[in-house]
This record gives sequence, structure tokens and C-alpha cells, in this order.
Amino acid sequence: MNVRIHSLFACLFACLALAACQREPAPVTPVAPAQDAAAAQADAAVPPNNDQPAADVPPATAPPGTLPPRLQQGGQALARWDGYGDVRFGMDAGQVRQGWGGQLEGAPPAELTGCYYLRPKWAVDDRSFGFMLEAGKLVRYDSNNPKELAPGGGRVGMPAADITTLYAGHVQAQTHKYEQGAEYLRVTQEGQAAVLVFETDAAGKVARWRVGLPPQVDYVEGCS
Repeated sequence: MNVRIHSLFACLFACLALAACQREPAPVTPVAPAQDAAAAQADAAVPPNNDQPAADVPPATAPPGTLPPRLQQGGQALARWDGYGDVRFGMDAGQVRQGWGGQLEGAPPAELTGCYYLRPKWAVDDRSFGFMLEAGKLVRYDSNNPKELAPGGGRVGMPAADITTLYAGHVQAQTHKYEQGAEYLRVTQEGQAAVLVFETDAAGKVARWRVGLPPQVDYVEGCS
């Protein structure tokens, strides 16, 4: 009897061991690639830090997808004959900052009648994008951004011939002060006190432009 019981337990143990060996491990649920892609897309959609509201950032430098509706329709430009966006010629520094809606760097010189620029932190220098003030009032703004339209549709990168055609009858060409073969294309508009000046390079293409009131709009070196 004891031998039979021993044999029975031995057989039962062998069956259990065999079943354990044949049992498959629990499947590991992989992370769905779609979820990874969605997470990466969400991270990419977060706009970079900026020192001012997107509504007041020039279109060329605004984070993707953050332009206000008024700028998404037909590529409307902020540049105007009488100012830029909500900023107008004749405003003082405080009004310019308020109209811009964000941080602007720059401080007036010791002589309050002097010339200086206010510019956003992202601007490389005053003339890449900046507001010129003289005698405490806004008199001019500059841009060299190829994606931004000047009043009337001109832009950086355009051949001088296209500017002449675009502003037909309103362009006066002047020899560049420093660069041989380059020009200043001075555009006036009837009923506008401000002047638009396109500065071309030696290849005859627009390198930068500015809008402002005379005589400051004709300062070829900015405030230097």
C-alpha cells in the first residue's frame, strides 16, 4: 500500500512539473507607436518662450499656430505707413511699449533729444527690427525680415526692378553711401507723411527696409 501511495504522489508531482514548464509567460503589452507620436507632437506644439504676446510678434517670428485671426487672413502685414501694428509715429516710449504689448529693450541717452532704439529681445540688433525714437517720440521703424511685408507689399529679397514696378511712379533711386552698386529706393505715397526706404545690396536685391518721418527715415546709419 505504501509503495502505491508513493508512486501515485511521484506521478502527480511529475505532471505538475510538466505543466509548469509548458506554461507561457504573460504577454508584455507594447506602447502603441501612435501614442508615442501623439506625445511627441504635443511636445512640439508647445510654443517656445517669448517675451511678448503672440498677437504682437511680427508674423515672421511668431511661434507656429499662434498668430491671431487678424494675421491669418490673407497674410495681412503689421507694417503701416503711420506705424507698426498698434504703435504709431509720434508716440512716446511709454506709449510704444504699451502699443507693442511686450518687453522692449533700450533706454534713452543722457540727452533726451538724442536718438535711440527700442527693440524686442529676439531682435539681433536695432536695425534687424527696432523702433527709432528721437526727441522722445517714435519717428521710424526698421526691418530686415524676408517674410515680413512692407507697406504696399515690398519685402527683403525682391529685385530692385520689382520694387520700381510695385511702387511705379513713387520711387526715387539714390546711390548707396557705402556699397558700390547698391541703392536706396525712396518711396513716397500721396497723403502720407511717412516715407518708405528700401536698401538694396550690390546684387540689386532688397537687404532691408524702413518706414519713418523725414529727416530720420533718411539716417543711413540709424542712430549711429
